Amino acid sequence: MELTAAAVWRRSSRSNGANGAYVEVADNLPGVVGVRDSKDPTGPALLFSASAWRSFVGQVRAR
Repeated sequence: MELTAAAVWRRSSRSNGANGAYVEVADNLPGVVGVRDSKDPTGPALLFSASAWRSFVGQVRAR
């Protein structure tokens, strides 16, 4: 089974939502965080280590 098949996707609260354009995040996967484009839910997803995702979010919040 593909790892992202078990993903529970949620929309980022920071997405602008224009024309249904959202970033979706799945943080329920073991050891990784998935990110995908809501316009293409069956398309590819980017997978980040949990520590890399925490670092990214921390940097975004610091701005």
